[in-house]
Amino acid sequence: MRVAYLVNQYPAVSHTFIRREIHALERLGVQVDRIALRGWELTLVDPLDIEERGKTRYVLQGGPLRLLGTMFKAAVSTPGAFLRGWKLAWAMSRGAEKSWPVHLAYLAEACVIRQWLAHSGATHLHAHFATNPAEVAMLVRAIGGPAYSFTAHGSDIMDRPAQVGLQQTVGRAAFAIAVCSYGRSQIFKWIAQPLWDRVHVVRCGLERGYGDAAAAVQGATRRLVCVGRLSKEKGQLLLLKAAAQARSLSTQPFEIVLAGDGPQRAEVEALVESLDLRDCVRITGWLDAAGVQKELAQASALVVPSLSEGLPVVIMEAMASSRPVIAPYLAGIPELVLHERTGWLFPASDVQALAQAIASCLATDVSTLADLGRAGRERVWQMHDVDTEARRLKDLMAA
Repeated sequence: MRVAYLVNQYPAVSHTFIRREIHALERLGVQVDRIALRGWELTLVDPLDIEERGKTRYVLQGGPLRLLGTMFKAAVSTPGAFLRGWKLAWAMSRGAEKSWPVHLAYLAEACVIRQWLAHSGATHLHAHFATNPAEVAMLVRAIGGPAYSFTAHGSDIMDRPAQVGLQQTVGRAAFAIAVCSYGRSQIFKWIAQPLWDRVHVVRCGLERGYGDAAAAVQGATRRLVCVGRLSKEKGQLLLLKAAAQARSLSTQPFEIVLAGDGPQRAEVEALVESLDLRDCVRITGWLDAAGVQKELAQASALVVPSLSEGLPVVIMEAMASSRPVIAPYLAGIPELVLHERTGWLFPASDVQALAQAIASCLATDVSTLADLGRAGRERVWQMHDVDTEARRLKDLMAA
């Protein structure tokens, strides 16, 4: 079996889960062509990402003239198929956030990808994210390309107007994937009931061995690690306010580690200063996968203050590292994290509740933290083994 993967930007710091899925499919004997719209110019720190970039073809790297030239050739050589694609791109632009010229650009991208797939012999195209990658994959199919599918994650089906196109992208797909049951429910809202059977849950997964080297929680100072882009939806400002409150609820020394970087860093740093948290907050900047794994191995617990999520992969990574998790009752998170059994759940956006959850973690003895971590590790491997999930995906592609 030879398939192609289409991602808006690949590889990327936040797309390790896609790389793991591709590698798991390859272990099952599937040949995978990597295609991304952009990403060739990114600064990468992870050696595995650098290796992936060498295997990836970039649609936009050739510039607009190549796009236009390839689209013109497609219009001339297969006018009927091109007209179908043109009409579908126009239909997708109606009521969409982005204007008609953007959807026409998606059609041009589809023409390039269609040409590549014809040469490679790939028989299936799988896109990650329900936004423009799913639309481009659908247009590839419309102009004569292979069957396609796509995986929807979180914000791509909850925060953006991609929802208005789901009836089309799911309706024309061989199948669609959600990474958790909650995500599937959000897709169901936007498509007709006869299409529901086309939507499956295939969870993001970890490779066996992940977290094996994590030592037991120890030390007088509890270290709470928050991994994610420093941005509004990830909720680091909420965490800082909760941390300030938690200091009045507990005498246990603790440190907050913000593992990541992003557009809100200056605002985060300013709030650290105004709340007088300089002595207990550390910002690491961007980390590669090994860096994230190291921070989790040194943590007492993972804390997730997010305002919008699907089901964060870092929660799986923390639980595989035998670390309890503090996270909101949000989206697919309660499908994995069990309150007071593998960590603590709190109502999303509730600063006081998050502060209390932090205080509960700080008041928990090391032995009990280890018990919570072991329960989490057992649970995550029951649900998020990447080889098991990749086998499900392969079976869907082969059907």
